[in-house]
Amino acid sequence: MIDPKLLRADPEAVARNLARRGVELDVARLRALEERRKSAQVEADRLRAERNANAKAVGMAKGRGEEAGALLARGEQLTGELSLAEQALTSVQGELEAWLMTLPNLLHESVPDGRSEEDNREVRRWGEPRAFDYDPLDHVAIGERLGGLDFEAAARISGARFVVMRGQIARLHRALAQFMLDLHTLEHGYTEVYVPYLVQSQALIGTGQLPKFEADLFAVRGEQGFYLIPTAEVPVTNLVREQIVPAEALPLRFVCHTPCFRSEAGAAGKDTRGMIRSHQFDKVELVHIVRPEESYRALEALTGHAEEVLKRLELPFRTVALCAGDIGASAAKTYDIEVWLPSQRRYREISSCSNDEAFQARRMQARWRAPQGKPEPLHTLNGSGLAVGRTLVAVLENYQQPDGTVLVPKALKPYLGGLERLGATG
Repeated sequence: MIDPKLLRADPEAVARNLARRGVELDVARLRALEERRKSAQVEADRLRAERNANAKAVGMAKGRGEEAGALLARGEQLTGELSLAEQALTSVQGELEAWLMTLPNLLHESVPDGRSEEDNREVRRWGEPRAFDYDPLDHVAIGERLGGLDFEAAARISGARFVVMRGQIARLHRALAQFMLDLHTLEHGYTEVYVPYLVQSQALIGTGQLPKFEADLFAVRGEQGFYLIPTAEVPVTNLVREQIVPAEALPLRFVCHTPCFRSEAGAAGKDTRGMIRSHQFDKVELVHIVRPEESYRALEALTGHAEEVLKRLELPFRTVALCAGDIGASAAKTYDIEVWLPSQRRYREISSCSNDEAFQARRMQARWRAPQGKPEPLHTLNGSGLAVGRTLVAVLENYQQPDGTVLVPKALKPYLGGLERLGATG
């Protein structure tokens, strides 16, 4: 949520920032709501003060042995009027908050201008794409040759955009997740957490998926109103919801491996072949909870930790700064890491690393207290470290061999019992 104080103090500046995203802020509506809120607040305060003064007058009259009937009647009248005024104030505050919940975050000044992914700015590359002397196969063909990817079986069970993994490929998928967890916990200093895969709506409101992006979620039928998590960012970031974190406990760094569930409502016709865009996929998520002045250093560190996974796997990648028109609603700044896929002859997103500043923290009431200071919102960051399925795709495609086998990256051999390559059997 955007800072309400900033909205009240300088709505034009907020409108200019949101315009970079292509979002129009209705300043006239904001001012009208604010005037209604102020008027309701003034009236409620006036009635409360008058009721308090009247109650004091009742006490004084009784103390003097005087008749207090008229004052008592006026007190009852004021109580009724105050109740109505407080209801009006609650109503306009709710209307204002509901509208503010639909607004995206303000952009950091370093975010490049632009309207689509074509305007994203490359900041660095690592590794050289492999030169093939044959047309490289895509991961679907490789996986089917190895007997390890079965999309037809998944479709019989669940429909499109699911996969069944078997044998060595299922083992490789598990090894990738374990390798990422070990790297981040043992070398990068993260605390591993295990979290629920089902969350209530309030958790999704806190991280910004609700109310705006409900169509992208899977709701679970039942009495309790659960949603399947679209990313571990939701439950992990909500660990500090409605908390005041001591200054000495910061920064917090969490890593979490979970399945993720997304309806892909806005992705009709995109990446229908294979595992690039699935309803269910695994991800190792990185979350930082930090002091505000540390969040942009934390963004660079988090992005570097995700990049290190690809470096260890020796997979070529590039990192891009997302432009104003391509960035997620909760983020103030985002880097996408894109891995090279030989079959597509292009880089594809494998991680998105974002600084949400205080946007999520305000929605969650997640705060910290500086020494001798008042509680203030934390800054939250998140990023994939990495998406396990897309990393599997990249390994299969980049390490494929002309004989149909797939070499195992050096970093993964200890997790596969020293296995050198994935073959057609086993």
